[in-house]
Amino acid sequence: MPYVLFSQGIVQTVKGRVTDKESHVSLPGAVVRLVADSSFKIGTQTDEEGYFKLENVPIGRRVFAVSYIGYKTMTIPDVMVSSAKEVVLNIELEEAITETKEVVVTVTDKAGSMNEMSSVSARMFRVEETERYPGSRQDPARMASNFAGVQGNNDTRNDIVVRGNSPSSLLWRLEEVDIPNPNHFSIAGSMGGPISIINNKYLGTSDFMTGAFPAMYGNAVGGVFDVRMRNGNTEKYENTFQFGILGTEVSSEGPIKRSSRASYLATYRYSTFDMLQGLNINIGTNAIPKYQDAGFKINLPTQKAGTFSIWGIGGTSAIDIVTSKFKDLSEINESYGDKNRDQYFRTKMGVAGLSHVYQLNSKTYLKTILAQSGSSISSNHNFIVRGTDGRPMEPYSPILSYDQLEGKTTLAFYANTKLNAQHTYKAGFFVSNYRNSFYDRVKIIGVQDSTPNAIEAVPYKERMNSQVSYQLVQPYFHWRYKMRENLTWSIGLYSQWLTLNNSFALEPRAGVRWDFRPKHSISFAYGLHSQMQTTYLYFARPDTLVSNGVKIWNAERKEANKEMGFTRSQHFVMGYDFNVSKEFRLKVETYYQYLWNIPVYKIPSGISLVNQGASFTRFFPLYNFENSGTGQNYGIELTLEKFFSKHYFFLWSTSLFDSKYTGSNGKTYNTDFNGNYVTNLLAGLEYGLGKTKKNTLSFGTKLTYAGGRRYSPADIAASNRIYDIVPQEDKINSLQFPNYFRFDLRVAYKVNNKKTTHEIALDLVNVLDTRNVLALSFAPDPRRPTADPLIRNYQLGRLPLFYYKV
Repeated sequence: MPYVLFSQGIVQTVKGRVTDKESHVSLPGAVVRLVADSSFKIGTQTDEEGYFKLENVPIGRRVFAVSYIGYKTMTIPDVMVSSAKEVVLNIELEEAITETKEVVVTVTDKAGSMNEMSSVSARMFRVEETERYPGSRQDPARMASNFAGVQGNNDTRNDIVVRGNSPSSLLWRLEEVDIPNPNHFSIAGSMGGPISIINNKYLGTSDFMTGAFPAMYGNAVGGVFDVRMRNGNTEKYENTFQFGILGTEVSSEGPIKRSSRASYLATYRYSTFDMLQGLNINIGTNAIPKYQDAGFKINLPTQKAGTFSIWGIGGTSAIDIVTSKFKDLSEINESYGDKNRDQYFRTKMGVAGLSHVYQLNSKTYLKTILAQSGSSISSNHNFIVRGTDGRPMEPYSPILSYDQLEGKTTLAFYANTKLNAQHTYKAGFFVSNYRNSFYDRVKIIGVQDSTPNAIEAVPYKERMNSQVSYQLVQPYFHWRYKMRENLTWSIGLYSQWLTLNNSFALEPRAGVRWDFRPKHSISFAYGLHSQMQTTYLYFARPDTLVSNGVKIWNAERKEANKEMGFTRSQHFVMGYDFNVSKEFRLKVETYYQYLWNIPVYKIPSGISLVNQGASFTRFFPLYNFENSGTGQNYGIELTLEKFFSKHYFFLWSTSLFDSKYTGSNGKTYNTDFNGNYVTNLLAGLEYGLGKTKKNTLSFGTKLTYAGGRRYSPADIAASNRIYDIVPQEDKINSLQFPNYFRFDLRVAYKVNNKKTTHEIALDLVNVLDTRNVLALSFAPDPRRPTADPLIRNYQLGRLPLFYYKV
C-alpha cells in the first residue's frame, strides 16, 4: 500500500517498473520511496508485474531509493520532476550473493553502466545531461566530449576522438543494432557531423564506452555509443513543442491501449537556421543549412507472445555553399567547404526496426531484432576561377560529382540466461547484408588551369563506379561470474567474418572488478578488437598500382583495395574508483592500446588510414593499400565528479595521452589527434524561486583547454599541381596549432504551472570569442601570385543558441 505525506504545492506522478538486472523478470513487492526531508514522505510497493506508481510527488530535483529482499538497494539521484510530464523510471536491481533477509549494499545508478557485462571504461548517461552541460546542444556526442579520454575534434562538427583514435573508429548502436552515421551533413568515412539526427526527446538511459568493451560489441576499435529509446507514456497523452535556433520541433506520446500498456512516442524537427542571418550570428558559413528529422517508437506488450517494438529514426539535410556570389575571397566566411567552389551537398539517413522480447522462463529471455538502415550522400562542385581583380569568372566549371548509397539489413538475436545470482550468460549473433552503390568522378586541376575554358578541357577521372552486395557475420558469447559479493569477472569471445574478402577475426574479451574496500574498487579489462575499413575505400580506384615495389599506371581503373583486411587492436585498461560519498566520485584510469594491420600505401609513405574520418573532405588513395601499418595510444585519465545535489554539480576531467603511428616507410609520426592533453571543467547551479520554489533558475559553465591539433608543412609545388594541400611526407604532423581554449555559459529558466512547464534557455558557446585554429586550406590569391597560398581557417566564434520549450 502506498504511503503519502506531503506539503502543499504542485505535484506530479512518478511511475515505472522494477526488474532483475540480468534476467529482466519483474520484482513484485519491491519498495520504491522518495528520499527527502521530513516535509513529505512518499513510498509504495510494486505490483505482481513489477510496476509502481508514486502520486503527489513534489516537483523539483528528487532522489528515489528502491529496495527488494535479496537485492542491492539502488539510489537514483537527480531525477527532475516537472509539472508537464509524468516521470517514468525503469529500474534494474542487482541480486546479491549473500543469502540474508536484508542487503545493506547501496549503489547509485550514476556510478556504472546499463550493460552489466562492462567492467571498466563505461559510463551511463541520461537525457538531462545532454541539456545540462553547457555547449552540448542537446547532442549525445557533444555531451560525451566532456568525459575523460574524449575530445571534440572541432567546433563545427560533433566528431569525438576517443583515446587518440580516429572519430571513424566509433560505433553507433541504436536499440541494440549497429547503425550508420546518425548525423546531418555527414561525410563518407566519418561518424560525426554538424547536427545530430538523434533527438533527446526520445532518448532513454544509454551507455558510452571508451575501450575494452564486452563481446556483444564489435567492428570498432575506438568507442561505443549504445543508445536506447524510451517508451511512451502508457496512461497519459503528453505533447512538447520547442522552438530555437537549432530547429522547431514537436513530440507526442501516449497510450495506444491502456489495458495492455501499449504506447507510442514520436518526434519531428525542422531547421530554423534562416533566422540566424537576420540576427547576424556567425555559424561558420554564409550558406543556410536545411534539415529535418523524425523518430518514433511503438511498444506493444502482449499477454503470452512477449513484447513487440517498432522503432525508427531518420533525417535529410541540404546545403548550397555558393561562393561565386561574393566579389572577393575576403568576404567569404566558410568553415564547411572550399572558398574556391560552389558546393551543393545532400545527405539522408534512416533506420527502422522490429524488436521482439520473449521471457522464456524466470531465468532466460530471448530477443530478436530485424532492422533496415540506409544512408545517402551526394554532391556536385563547380570550380570558381577568379581574375586579377578578385571577381569570379563565368562560366563556373563542374569538376566533381558523386553519389553514395549504402543499405543494410540486419538480423540480430541473443539469449540471456541468469543461472543464479553468480552466473549470467549471453550468446547471440548479428548477420548483416550490405547493398551499396558508389559513383564518383572528378577533374584534377592545378593552378596552371587558370581559366574556365582550361578547366572545361580537363577530362574527368572516374574514381568509383560500383554496385555491390556482401555480408558481415558477428557471433558472440559472454559470461559474467560474480565470484564473491565484491569480486566480479566478465569473460567473452567475439568473432566477425566479412564475405567481401573473407576477412576473419576471433577476439577474446575479459574484465574484472574488485571492491577491495567499502567505497573503493579497482578494475582491469582486456580486449582484442577489429574493424572494417570505410566501405567506399574498398571500391576506390587508385591512379597507380604497386606490385613488388613496381609502380604501374591503373589504366583499367581497377578496384585495387578490395582485399584490405580488418584493422586490429589490443586494448588494456586499469581503473580505480573511489566513491567518496553518495555525492562525490573520484575515478582514475590508465590504458595502453596497440593497433596493427592499419592500411598504408604499398610504397614507402607516411600516409595511413589511422588519420582519416574527421573532416568535411573524403580521402581517395593514390596507390593501393597493404595492412602493414601500426599505431599505439596510451594515457592516464582523471575524473572528479559531484553528482547534482544541494543545488549544484561539477565535473572535472583531465586526460594526458600520446598517440602515434608508423607508416609503410618505417617512420613514426604523431597522429592527427595527438594533442597530448585535454581538460574540462563543468559546474552548474540551480535554485528554486518563489514561495513554493516551483520555478527554477539554473546557471552552467564549461571550460575546455587542450593541446592543439597536429598538422604538416605543405609541399607547395605538389599542392599547386592538384589545387589542394599535399603534405611533406618526411614531416607529417611535425607541427602543432596553438592550444585550444573555450569557455561556455548556459542560463535556463523553468516555470512550472499546474499542467504545463515552460522553459527558456540560452547557451553561449565560446563566450569569449576565442580564435582557435581549425585547419589550413589551399586558396591562392590571383592578385598576389607570390603570396602564401595557405590560409588559416578558424573554429566557430561566439555562438548564442537559445530555445523555448513548453
